[in-house]
Amino acid sequence: MPSKFDVIVIGSGIGGLVTATQLAAKGAQVLVLESYVIPGGSSGYFERNGYHFDVGASMIFGFGKQGTTNLLTRALDAVNVSLETIPDPIQIDYHLPNDLRVQVHRDYEKFLQELGDKFPQERQGIRNFYDECWQVFNCLNVMELLSLEELGYLTRVFFQHPLACLGLVKYLPKNVGDIARKYIKDPTLLKFIDIECYCWSVVPADITPMINAGMVFSDRHYGGINYPKGGVGKIAEKLVEGLKKHGGKIQYKARVDRILMEKGRAIGVELSNGEIYYGKRIVSNATRWDTFDKLLPDTPLPKKEQTWRDRYQESPSFLSLHLGVEKSVIPPDTACHHILLENWQHMQDPEGTIFVSIPTLLDPDLAPEGYHIIHSFTPDWIAPWKGLSTTEYEGKKETAAGRIIERLETIFPGLDAGLDYMEIGTPRTHQKFLNRHNGTYGPIPQRKLLGLLPMPFNRTSIPGLYCVGDSTFPGQGLNAVAFSGFACAHRIAVDLGF
Repeated sequence: MPSKFDVIVIGSGIGGLVTATQLAAKGAQVLVLESYVIPGGSSGYFERNGYHFDVGASMIFGFGKQGTTNLLTRALDAVNVSLETIPDPIQIDYHLPNDLRVQVHRDYEKFLQELGDKFPQERQGIRNFYDECWQVFNCLNVMELLSLEELGYLTRVFFQHPLACLGLVKYLPKNVGDIARKYIKDPTLLKFIDIECYCWSVVPADITPMINAGMVFSDRHYGGINYPKGGVGKIAEKLVEGLKKHGGKIQYKARVDRILMEKGRAIGVELSNGEIYYGKRIVSNATRWDTFDKLLPDTPLPKKEQTWRDRYQESPSFLSLHLGVEKSVIPPDTACHHILLENWQHMQDPEGTIFVSIPTLLDPDLAPEGYHIIHSFTPDWIAPWKGLSTTEYEGKKETAAGRIIERLETIFPGLDAGLDYMEIGTPRTHQKFLNRHNGTYGPIPQRKLLGLLPMPFNRTSIPGLYCVGDSTFPGQGLNAVAFSGFACAHRIAVDLGF
């Protein structure tokens, strides 16, 4: 393999792979370095006893057929690969305190009708709030989503879509709670808006940016939730296939120990086995904590990064249960995705909210005949899992799994008796296999901020070094990190003259 490239990407998460494929499609010489044996990071997979498990969530935005927000479809198209998807008619089936049960249907009017039936006195306020989310989405959906750091792009988009741009500028400093309280007074309904945000932003509405909500709350009805046939891991596999088609390279079991610097500029990387590769531009798909604390140990933390750390903290990791269960446990009309919360006060607590995905309801081939997969996960922190002996660690995992299964029995009676297989992942698991600081799934605001305005973009204070993924604008989620990949690739392509 040559030792010099136009661009080196550290990590093969979706943000890193979109960056790499976009640049390879433009003719750049790209190398992706992945420490694990397969691509995808938290969008990867693993196989056990005939079950094909997604590592992370299986609720996937970005596979729509029209508009500009279908970023995963566009990323695959750019490198001439495609992926069959299966439409999901219900985004989430909420099981909430005081027997509040709401399903978010793909059909927008059906969803408004169901939510309005639960809160009839707020029917008009519900419509007004979600319609305003559509205003944000419609602004995004008329423009190509590329780097907000590139003046030429911004100028071009403004002259092409001036009203849409002005509309987005209006919402950049706003959070969802600000908008929701304009229309809604019922405290329980406002809590429902909180968990609508929490299920993908891991924070309540008051500190969830309105731009992100406009995308999520509308795209689920526009492009819809579409599950990739064969599992979420197929997305990364297809992007790698497209990368290679366009001359890009990926190296597995390639753990980057440090980013090489010369005269204050990032010029290459050194692997744990001593191999060195040089690049005109270096892209880190690691978290910003890992990038600046581990890959740049001898470089003082830039002031902008310290400011970012003062504003944001790491989100929790997850306690994950990957279950194989007898088919009889899951009624045939069950929705694929569920959220269980028994007490509003515990929504943000460790093990407070339980997320459930049953991808075999959409793609039965992921499990042996007669069985389903249940992936249940709940927020958790790494601290209680540190310093344990092997026996203590395994015992703590079994005890935690028992608590989760007992709660899931309220939705799926007979779950425990129908168990065929169980694998338990903790924040330690996420840290070890995904190389993420404390197993975190990205940054969340430490306090109420001005919407998306404080989020860092792809360029860093170190010349030649860029960041991509959930630590950059616009944040967490598969479609969001794909956006950051498009933006990063566009910025680098301009910088390199492609």
